[in-house]
Amino acid sequence: MKNNTISRRSFLNSLGTAGAALSFLSLTDALPPLKKINSFFTGKDPDLEFLVRAKPDTAAIFKGPETKVWRYEGEIIRGPKDALRIIPGSFLGPIIHARRGQAVRIHFINQLPESSIIHWHGLHVPEMADGHPRLAVNTNNTYVYDFTIKDRAGMYWYHPHPHGRTALQVYMGLAGLLIVSDEEEDQLALPSREFDIPLVIQDRVFDENNQFEYDSEEVRGYGAIGDQFLVNGAPNYELPAATRPYRLRVLNGSNARIYTLAWSDGSPLTVIGTDGGLLENPVKRDYLVLSPAERVDLWVDFSKYEIGAQLQLLDLDPYDLNFAEGKKIISININKKENVDSSVPQNLSALHLNSEMEAVNQKNPKIFQLSMGAGMMGLINGRSFDMHAITTDEQVKLGDLEVWQFENLTTNGEMSLPHPMHIHGLQFQILQRQSDPKFQKINALINKGQVDEGWHDTVLVMPGEKVKILMKFTDYDGLYLYHCHNLEHEDMGMMRNYRVVS
Repeated sequence: MKNNTISRRSFLNSLGTAGAALSFLSLTDALPPLKKINSFFTGKDPDLEFLVRAKPDTAAIFKGPETKVWRYEGEIIRGPKDALRIIPGSFLGPIIHARRGQAVRIHFINQLPESSIIHWHGLHVPEMADGHPRLAVNTNNTYVYDFTIKDRAGMYWYHPHPHGRTALQVYMGLAGLLIVSDEEEDQLALPSREFDIPLVIQDRVFDENNQFEYDSEEVRGYGAIGDQFLVNGAPNYELPAATRPYRLRVLNGSNARIYTLAWSDGSPLTVIGTDGGLLENPVKRDYLVLSPAERVDLWVDFSKYEIGAQLQLLDLDPYDLNFAEGKKIISININKKENVDSSVPQNLSALHLNSEMEAVNQKNPKIFQLSMGAGMMGLINGRSFDMHAITTDEQVKLGDLEVWQFENLTTNGEMSLPHPMHIHGLQFQILQRQSDPKFQKINALINKGQVDEGWHDTVLVMPGEKVKILMKFTDYDGLYLYHCHNLEHEDMGMMRNYRVVS
């Protein structure tokens, strides 16, 4: 398996002799043509500085021929050595570790055969650091991001966001994690180091030569659904564990598949965090419904199991919940005895915005209706994506609280499609779900497995369902996106801009 980290020497060599003669810390001046975010350069050295390059490569996923992938590889320019961590044996990008309040600079070099840009999913960043498709750079071009980590401790992620090509680029392997820590989380003494495990769940289709199969015509409508589960880029994922608590950070990194996660022995899942960080208090679910881009933090106590026991994380049919027919995603093998306090903290965090809810008029939300047009074009309020356009309802004021309501109108037969809706640039809180009576029974099963508490940047809207969310627009004005995170739906137009004006 190839290493995701590039050497300083190889990077300098890629610039040529003129670039090699320059200081490594001023490489942005040696990368013509360079697209710089001058308006957000502070003139000060950042706390963390990375190089992230997207490039074609191969990965040894199965025995036999290596799989052609597109991957992110990284290099630390400034910061501690553990600020960038490789997932062993994975084609996924390196894990970026940062603390709240740190200033970050990232040099993105595109060495793909087509244009691309990186979106820092879930982070509250300036407009020009958000990865809007209008900012995509061509092959061998560079884009520089400058932003300060303002978000709560939690697991965020990064992935490409060029218009019309996001789904394919993610499918080819472009994705990575960004984990934020802060003082509030530090005080909880949650499982850390080797007991704090990020898990990126994805599905893929492989051909007989171990290559990804992706047919843009066949995946229209439902999106790309694979028959092979990968966890952190590996099939048949196994986790050795001790008899003690663990923190499992789970991302649904699939293009379109919605997972219904359950433990094979029927134990409830204890959730301590969602997209935007820790909950106020832990919540338990018999099963968890996780749509594309959603994250959950699980507290798992293995102290009740004997050495040699095996536990599996399954994907169930949410309308059947038959454990015997669940599909294995992860096998956990208990192989070590440890005696550690196994009690989950009951007071995890403060969510802050709850106290402002009463001041917001929830009776007259902004309405955003989700539908599919001719040729399976994705529509929001009857409009498909336009790179620069906004409507009156898509303009908001800096500092305002607003309630939005997503209404899923894709309710016709085989085209009864769920839509995980993602809003760029902020986290929101979920206020209410209402379902059309025709879908009430089915949607109730899905809702039972969702965690609406806490902060979110993605919310699943089922057919016939209306979901109200509350958000506050702070710090930054500019043009941002909201869209379906079924990546095929996004590429087919179910994406729009919104503008924050000061």
